[in-house]
Amino acid sequence: MGQNETDMGLRTRLWDVPAALVLLTRLPLPALPDHAFAHGARAVWAYPLVGLVVGLIACGIAAVATALGLPAMIVAGLSLATLVLLTGAMHEDGLADTADGLWGGHDRDRRLEIMKDSRMGAYGVLALIVVMGLRWLGLTEVTWTGLITAAVVSRAMMPPLMLALPHARMSGLSHSVGAPAVGSVVAGG
Repeated sequence: MGQNETDMGLRTRLWDVPAALVLLTRLPLPALPDHAFAHGARAVWAYPLVGLVVGLIACGIAAVATALGLPAMIVAGLSLATLVLLTGAMHEDGLADTADGLWGGHDRDRRLEIMKDSRMGAYGVLALIVVMGLRWLGLTEVTWTGLITAAVVSRAMMPPLMLALPHARMSGLSHSVGAPAVGSVVAGG
């Protein structure tokens, strides 16, 4: 491979970081060119970097709250709220949809229909209450290093799952991102 091809490949790969940030967060980023999203699955190597950014911001909020002398429960609540806001509640929405679909449907098609529905059912609400409560309590005990590690590792686990599992349907966000190549998954691990 020539130097120009190497430089072009590196420049193309540099678009993966902002593309991953746009996909996995709601950070106010400038509009990206269309080519940055042309190969969405290629950007999976950058998912742990997104976790690092999200974790550092949540720790920054925790540091300010701690410096103000707020109790650990409030610091943990603010950290949790920061994580939810930074990700646009993407994970919480997915949890609620999954809980509703898995326990509300009797066959594959009905489960997928329930998961696609924007309304939330009892299973989704209960899953959110339990999981958010556990996360809040857990954040009262975790160190800032632990919070950052959890944010990085949780996003590093996404690419192997994307590689191993088939898409549930032939449309939607997961399908539009695509299946990552093994090399991109390994680079993100």
